[in-house]
Amino acid sequence: MAVCGDHVDHGGDQGCSRVDHGGDQGCGRVDHGGDQGCSRCGRVDHGGDQGCSRCGRVDHGGDQGCSRCGRVDHGGDQGCSRVDHGGDQGCSRVDHGGDQGCSRCGRVDHGGDQGCSRCGRVDHGGERVTVVVEDTSFSAEKSLLVHHCGYFQALFRSGMRESRRGQVHLRNLCARSFLLAMHVFQGERPLILDADHIQETVECAAFLQAASLTKHLTDLLDSHNCLLMFHSAAAFGLADLSHAAALFIRDMYQELEAEVSETLPPELASQVRSLSPSVLVAVGAHAPCTAGDTAASRTLCYLDEEEDVWKVLTNLPPQASTSMAGVTVLDNKLYVVGGVQGIQKQPMDLCFCYSVEDNVWSTIACPAQLRYNFPLIGLDGRLLAIGGESKHASMSSVETFHVRTGKWTFSARLPRPAAGAACTKTLGRVFVCLWKPMETTEIFEYSSGREEWSPVATLVRRQSYGHCLVGHRDRLYVVRNGPSDDFLRCLLDCYSLSSGQWTALPGHFPNSKGSLFTAVVRGDSVLTLSRSGTQEYWVQDTTWRPRGQKKGFPRSGSLCTFLLRLPSAV
Repeated sequence: MAVCGDHVDHGGDQGCSRVDHGGDQGCGRVDHGGDQGCSRCGRVDHGGDQGCSRCGRVDHGGDQGCSRCGRVDHGGDQGCSRVDHGGDQGCSRVDHGGDQGCSRCGRVDHGGDQGCSRCGRVDHGGERVTVVVEDTSFSAEKSLLVHHCGYFQALFRSGMRESRRGQVHLRNLCARSFLLAMHVFQGERPLILDADHIQETVECAAFLQAASLTKHLTDLLDSHNCLLMFHSAAAFGLADLSHAAALFIRDMYQELEAEVSETLPPELASQVRSLSPSVLVAVGAHAPCTAGDTAASRTLCYLDEEEDVWKVLTNLPPQASTSMAGVTVLDNKLYVVGGVQGIQKQPMDLCFCYSVEDNVWSTIACPAQLRYNFPLIGLDGRLLAIGGESKHASMSSVETFHVRTGKWTFSARLPRPAAGAACTKTLGRVFVCLWKPMETTEIFEYSSGREEWSPVATLVRRQSYGHCLVGHRDRLYVVRNGPSDDFLRCLLDCYSLSSGQWTALPGHFPNSKGSLFTAVVRGDSVLTLSRSGTQEYWVQDTTWRPRGQKKGFPRSGSLCTFLLRLPSAV
């Protein structure tokens, strides 16, 4: 039996996952004689026009596969396995004849009025309808409206006379808010700065029963509009937006207390005060230990800001590692994914979830590729494990954990391998910093609808790279080292997503023990943590103003910081 490092363990003609050998049987990375292997994974265990059983991609003559996923399990003009329909219809990412599919994600597996099952967008010649709002007429695809709006779902399935006409009149709505809704339905993220426009859009979301528009409004919550959003959402019955706004106000109650008393009805003000605020929680870097040898320091601690003291929240499970692990919070649950154990940095094959409400740890599935030294981001019911390291090599692969199903799937790869990349989320969007010689920091945005990383901005600074990325409203703050690898006094640059302009923040920012790299956003504040102190910065556009300092974390070493809402019993 021949052995080829980690890649080969085979005999005869049998292939392995990464073998270049003869015969007809393929392997993980082979483009060999005879039937050529798949250009994506190289595996060939098929005949005729059938696709590869590993990734389905076929670039070996005959009908070409889908340019996106490459899978071909069809004959004639039928589409790829991501097209579940008959006839000549193909998807927009299949390089074959026929009608093109969705221009956003290419997937077409619908009929009648239903939109794309992946992104909901349909612009491939579907039936159109004219929507009249005030004195303005909008031409829209019926399937797009049905996918995003409960109102149109009910209308077009009711059999009413109006549902069979080519024109629908919406009364008591504003044209500019319906226009904004259409932009949101098409995957755009428009800002709303006008107070009247916000109220009109809340009313529009409630009338249309448009969950995606409600989610967009939630992503836009800030200290300027949270009271208006809360009051309007409560009035129009948007429970999700109302609750999100109330939580935001609770986190900034000290700053907004006077306005809460002046502008909100007593019952709404009481609702805000009944909620638990977010507290700063931290955990050090800990390797697994045996059940009988649990270290006293293997704890999650939270800062009691009233008493200015750190208190123990819970102990880590003995098998859990927070050393070089991905740690994040989603829906008030803490997730610990990956990490290492031992001096050889052996990847962990156990991942954990902590419910603060139940004070219970549970295990979850691990990513397909075990990894460490990577950012973990929680957003919209999913966790994103972005890049990292495996076997001492940087990775570009990205995996998504779907909380509802408990399963991991592969997502769009990073433009290049990256370990420990700076990452953040704001406005419901995910951003990552990647380095490129010389002295260049590039920011990319992840698009789940298109499954790609899109370039956003580039920052070139002498002898300096972005080591931390902080998102607040429509601004990204890059924390970078000073000249000559000066990490004690860092510099900040601000990128506006609205204007596309960079602004350098004045002055230097102390970074004792890497405190700036622990930054978390709460309302309009950024909290940073080290052993010497917990520093709060008040964020206002292009300034970070020191606001107050609390007690530092009582233990040394690297830290993971995050926010949790603790039950009143804690």
